[in-house]
Amino acid sequence: MKAKRAQARGLAVVLFVICLALPAFAATQYVVIRPVANVYSQASLDADVVSQAIYGVTVTALDEKEGWARIQTPDSYQGWTQAADLKKVESPYAASGRVAHVIGLSANVYRETSVTKHAPVITVPFETRLEVLSEKPVEGERWLQVRLPDGRTAWVQMGDVTLEPKKLSIAEAIELAKKFIGVTYTWGGTSSFGYDCSGFMQMLMRQRGILMPRDADDQAAWSGVVPVKREELQPGDLLYFGSSDKRITHTGMYIGNGQFIHDTTSGHPSVQISDLNEPKWSKLLVAARRAK
Repeated sequence: MKAKRAQARGLAVVLFVICLALPAFAATQYVVIRPVANVYSQASLDADVVSQAIYGVTVTALDEKEGWARIQTPDSYQGWTQAADLKKVESPYAASGRVAHVIGLSANVYRETSVTKHAPVITVPFETRLEVLSEKPVEGERWLQVRLPDGRTAWVQMGDVTLEPKKLSIAEAIELAKKFIGVTYTWGGTSSFGYDCSGFMQMLMRQRGILMPRDADDQAAWSGVVPVKREELQPGDLLYFGSSDKRITHTGMYIGNGQFIHDTTSGHPSVQISDLNEPKWSKLLVAARRAK
């Protein structure tokens, strides 16, 4: 399942070696201005999607060609994104000052403090960060004024965001994971509009304050985790599936009582809870990891 992204990582290495022999390219910062921007293995819509970057995230352009930029996302993932999905910035967006963090599966952003007068300016996914302009919420503490990455001012409802995000406990992360049950599986997905298996796990660990690699095989080999025996599994442990521990193709999180939550194409493609004792999953489980 991760073979294509492994090829993309190999291509990134080749491009890096080639670039050593070329004149230096001045890296440029861009902010994502689409709700979700696809990151492709090549500068073509016909190429496979290897990851995504959500609205308001600042990325670094490592190379550019007409209509495209080869970017590096904050988790050090590289690939090609359409230039129309990006806006050049002098400094990272929503990296300082008061920042509103979207806590729902999505949030509508409006041009005024009304949900009825006009359609939303944009609908953004979970984890989106927005720069706060107003010192205090208005209209009975319901609305918060924000500055969008393109410079426009807009309004978001307080119930959709938090100004004081916190690291989640394992139990809280599992409860959060359950809120995404039914969200469709999307290859390369890293947003609440559609995750893939490793993107979903990466997000859950990030909510615990743990910054983990993007892909399942890299996660299992990461120095920030330790091996766990199946009989010693605890809620919050990460499970890795495949034909062997050298060919990991899927991941999920153990939630206790022999169950795990994951984003899978099995059955109905979505975030779901499965039984680890089912023959299919029991046979494919090749590794388990616990964060240090």
